[in-house]
Amino acid sequence: MSPPRFVPGFDAPDRPRDAALLFAVRGFELLVTEGTTGLALVPTAARLPDLAAQAQYLGTLDGQDCYVTALPKERAAPEGLRFMPARDLYPVVDEVLFGLGGRALAIAEWDVQHRFCGRCGQPTSVTPGERARRCTACRTPFYPRISPAVIMLITRGDRMLLARNARFPGAFYSALAGFVDVGESLEETVAREVMEEVGLEIQTPRYFGSQPWPYGRSLMVGFTAEYASGDIQVDGEEIAEAAWFGVDELPRIPPPLSIARRLIDGFVAQVKARTPPG
Repeated sequence: MSPPRFVPGFDAPDRPRDAALLFAVRGFELLVTEGTTGLALVPTAARLPDLAAQAQYLGTLDGQDCYVTALPKERAAPEGLRFMPARDLYPVVDEVLFGLGGRALAIAEWDVQHRFCGRCGQPTSVTPGERARRCTACRTPFYPRISPAVIMLITRGDRMLLARNARFPGAFYSALAGFVDVGESLEETVAREVMEEVGLEIQTPRYFGSQPWPYGRSLMVGFTAEYASGDIQVDGEEIAEAAWFGVDELPRIPPPLSIARRLIDGFVAQVKARTPPG
């Protein structure tokens, strides 16, 4: 079995950083190398020596150290580099590097927002051996924020429910999704979100898989569920359109790296496997 491409870490190793990949974050943008593809999108620390010393350690990617540092909004890109919206990496790099870019954004945001204690106002310091900043006075710990969310593909026989988000006109259709509320189980969230967004009751929710999604600091937990009753009535706020689609009449759907696409592709494969040819 081959070793994992990315191995997370917390404590920076005692070795030079010049050859390390440095994820320099400005808001939701990453500093990248112009006119290149692959790993060269992320500059090495040698190109940004003034930033590398205070950067947070991420781990190793294919044995290469990785660090992240947050930049102020007014910071301009050095010559030969440019800022790129992190989501735009989606079609350019593989799933591992895309996920690492999202991890870098989330850790940079945590590092900036928790330099001072939210309880007593005193400075915090990085805690060795874990991803935490701890108050130097009252010892309160602060961890990166992760918001659990569910994404669910509702099926009805050989058809699936897909919807278009109201905030993105002309965008693709996808599975329904929503954040978990306080005191809810994941299954309760699935049922509530489906009812709120399209007015349907569902049954037999089943866990499908999960995907970290740092671009919203969330953990997407995927489910499938079967239609039980009701007629589609979109809420008009989050959902603009929703309809049942057969596997051979799909609209524009999410790209392959997303768990939404995996849910859709999984159902398409199931239907085609049980449908006799001809």
